[in-house]
Amino acid sequence: MTEAETLIHRAKLAEQAERYDDMANAMKKVTEVKDMLNTEERNLLSVAYKNIVGAKRSSWRVITSIDQKNTEKKPHTTEYIDRIVNELKDVCKDVLDLLDNYLVKKALAKLLTEEATEQDGESAVFYLKMKGDYYRYLAEVGAPDSDERRNVIEEADGAYGKATDISKQKLKSTNPIRLGLALNYSVFHYEIKTDSSKACQLAKSAFDDAIAELDNLPEDSYKDSTLIMQLLRDNLTLWTSGNDDDDAAE
Repeated sequence: MTEAETLIHRAKLAEQAERYDDMANAMKKVTEVKDMLNTEERNLLSVAYKNIVGAKRSSWRVITSIDQKNTEKKPHTTEYIDRIVNELKDVCKDVLDLLDNYLVKKALAKLLTEEATEQDGESAVFYLKMKGDYYRYLAEVGAPDSDERRNVIEEADGAYGKATDISKQKLKSTNPIRLGLALNYSVFHYEIKTDSSKACQLAKSAFDDAIAELDNLPEDSYKDSTLIMQLLRDNLTLWTSGNDDDDAAE
């Protein structure tokens, strides 16, 4: 077995054992030694870091909620929140370095070649979406009105925007990666930029475009695509009902 094959095998074992730090370390090394990741390797990398950062985001939400309900602020609670935030920032920095130094750069370069395929378009969109996601996670925990938070919001918006442009050129409207991008970009506008109008516009456009092509949806991606479409519709229902409630209150 080559070094990359050994690392990939180790990552799969770590996933089964739910040891996501080990899984991420193995896939980080794979990213550094391989020219391009295939779809399976790309997903292994994503799953590893998504589980790590997901646990830290959940911890941050729980402790922050407890702190907000506590009228008597305690220094050790604030210190604990800071510790979680710093751990989350370290994970995000790790991922963003991999994306900037290897994955996004190589994917965009391949996309410019004559032999570029639809799969190359998927890779570029996937990595740019991932970049937007991890900047979004940084924005979630950033200090309100700080320059640092404004910068990460701008970076997230830029990555999501570029991914959207490429997805419209290279991917079908029913492609699950394109739909997943629209889902996350709309959530970014709703939760981070607090722009419900733009969020609804993005979600509705992606849903309507996919519905129009539903009859041509390949069987192998039908389940993934329709699941994301359902999430888009659920968000639209939630967001528009929220607007209706606000109007009624006014």
